[in-house]
Amino acid sequence: MGKVERALRLVLLGAPGAGKGTQAGSISREYQIPHISTGEIFRDNIKRETPLGKEVKGILDSGQLVPDDITVKIVESRLEAPDCEHGFVLDGFPRNINQAESIDRILAIEGKELIAAIDIRVDDGEIITRLSGRRVCRNCSKNYHVQYAPSKVEDVCDECGGDLYQRKDDAPDVVKSRLSVYHNQTEPLIGYYKQRGVYLEVTGREKVSDTTEDMFAILEKIR
Repeated sequence: MGKVERALRLVLLGAPGAGKGTQAGSISREYQIPHISTGEIFRDNIKRETPLGKEVKGILDSGQLVPDDITVKIVESRLEAPDCEHGFVLDGFPRNINQAESIDRILAIEGKELIAAIDIRVDDGEIITRLSGRRVCRNCSKNYHVQYAPSKVEDVCDECGGDLYQRKDDAPDVVKSRLSVYHNQTEPLIGYYKQRGVYLEVTGREKVSDTTEDMFAILEKIR
C-alpha cells in the first residue's frame, strides 16, 4: 500500500513581515486547503466598519495585539467550515501560548491535531526594511515596496491607478513596537511547539520563490 497522506493542519510562525501571508497563500493554492488569516478577517471588518472592525482598528493602529477571546472565537468559527475538514494553514494565529493551547483544545474535541508549526526566520533589520517600505493600493489592495517592488509611477497602482499608501502599522516606530510585542508574546511559541514535536523552520529568503520551494520540500516530507 502507498503512503496515506495526512491532512495538512498547519500554523505559520514568524515576525510581522516575515512572509507568512505570502507563503500561506502559496500553500493554500498548491495543496487546496484554506488560508485562514486573522489579519485579513480583521481588516475586512475594519473596511466594512463593523462593530468588531471599530474595536480592532484602534488596537492594530497602535501596534498591539487583539485580545485573545475575540481572536479565538473568530478562528474557532472559521475552523467549523466544511472546507477545513481536510486541512488548513493558519496565518497570524496563534500569537501566544494561551491562543496555542486554545487551538489545540478546539481541534482535540474533533479528534484532530496540528501536524506542523513552521517558523519563517527573518532578522529584525530586514523586517523593518520590508514593512516600512511597503505600500498598498487603496482601491484594489495590491501590495508594492518602494525598494523591492516599486510601482511604475510613484504612489500610483499599476493595476487600477489607485492611490498607494503606507498602512499605519507599517510606520517604522509602529513596526519596532510590533517586533517588541512579537519577541515578548509570540516567540515563546517556538518552545511550545518544539515541546510538542511539531516545530519546523525555514529561512525567509530575499527571493520569495526560494522560500516557497523550501516550504514545499518540508511539507512533502511530513504529509
